[in-house]
Amino acid sequence: MPVDEDKYPSETGRRRFVRGVVGSAALGSVSVGTAASINLATSPTGAGGGATQFIGIENTDGPAPRGMPIIPIEIENGELKGKWPTVSERTEGGRTFSVAEEEVGGTLYSSSWFQYCGVQQYKGAQPAADADNFFRSSAGSFAWQNRKDPGAKLLVSDFEDYETWGNGIGKSGLGKPAGANWRVTEDGRPLPVQVLRSPEVSRLANGEGEYSELPGSVLNFVRAATQDNFIAWLNKCTHFCCVPGFKKYAGSEKFGAENDVYCPCHQSIYDVFSPVQKQFTALPRPE
Repeated sequence: MPVDEDKYPSETGRRRFVRGVVGSAALGSVSVGTAASINLATSPTGAGGGATQFIGIENTDGPAPRGMPIIPIEIENGELKGKWPTVSERTEGGRTFSVAEEEVGGTLYSSSWFQYCGVQQYKGAQPAADADNFFRSSAGSFAWQNRKDPGAKLLVSDFEDYETWGNGIGKSGLGKPAGANWRVTEDGRPLPVQVLRSPEVSRLANGEGEYSELPGSVLNFVRAATQDNFIAWLNKCTHFCCVPGFKKYAGSEKFGAENDVYCPCHQSIYDVFSPVQKQFTALPRPE
């Protein structure tokens, strides 16, 4: 097909890889004919699937059916980590399997939050996987990350200019983002993550101003899941499993998303500073 016949013009940032997503076994037997199918499909042969409540950054526009789950932040000696829930064993129906869950700020935080879009099959998404919880810099995410070696740990010091940082997309000073790999294992794909340090995070966690009307359960979780103005989320669009970005795509300005998280594939938009509690049907992970 000639480029000028593509219904997704180049300025939208739309990437032509949907064919590789449709029908992929990585989607855990999900038919991707509709967005709802990602939300509802399940299978009795795996473990850990089913109705799951989570807290994520809100989807505010576009075809995505829900937000993307927030990952609690931990800081260890100036290095950024994503908290993984406590692992234990559970027996149900004569089967014993591992689960990873614990309360964070009064909310049950679970590995099932990340069981969608094929992520449930990643080695690092398995509850008891021997995985690295540090956020490691991913290549090609943002220009400033080119100064770091791919796979290097993200440091608090990398974000010292977060109150003034800008890249020509939207408003400067809203925060400094980074792409990261999380739950790195020797024989599996890491979970794609985006990390943001923003002065708005502390206002959000403290329920200041326009954030005062957020539900208490959401605020309590955000307060426990953020540190030193850092917030992080699993960077997998819940529509077609694409990789969105905060201030990453210039084409986002055409859709009023220059100060939000924008998915270039089908123009879904997410608001980092509008956390919501939702429910979805987590896909079962392999046993």
